Amino acid sequence: QVQLAESGGGLVRTGGSLRLSCVASVSSAGTLSLGWFRQAPGDKRRLVGAITSGGSTNYGDSVKGRLTISRENAKNTIYLQMNHLQPEETASYFCASHRYLTRLISGEGEHWGNGTLVTVSS
Repeated sequence: QVQLAESGGGLVRTGGSLRLSCVASVSSAGTLSLGWFRQAPGDKRRLVGAITSGGSTNYGDSVKGRLTISRENAKNTIYLQMNHLQPEETASYFCASHRYLTRLISGEGEHWGNGTLVTVSS
């Protein structure tokens, strides 16, 4: 069983930056694709992006080039660096994993974290 724990959310002003972290509980996490999704109030959960075990990334359509995903396999951790944040990016951000990248980016995470809230004030 893979457990995922997100951290790093909070309140930030428009134009500010945040870095979210997601730690996976098992050492085999290094073989998994890991990704970030976000869900704004009243909206469906959307892909932010995902990263394979080898470090290849895939970003969702809603990402405007200011968000970057990276991973540190030695720490079983992925990161989401968010710069120049806008109010419409206020959402709960979730970490997910899957053995296969294609399934993950379609939203079929095998395991999910509980999310971390990001609020961008105008």
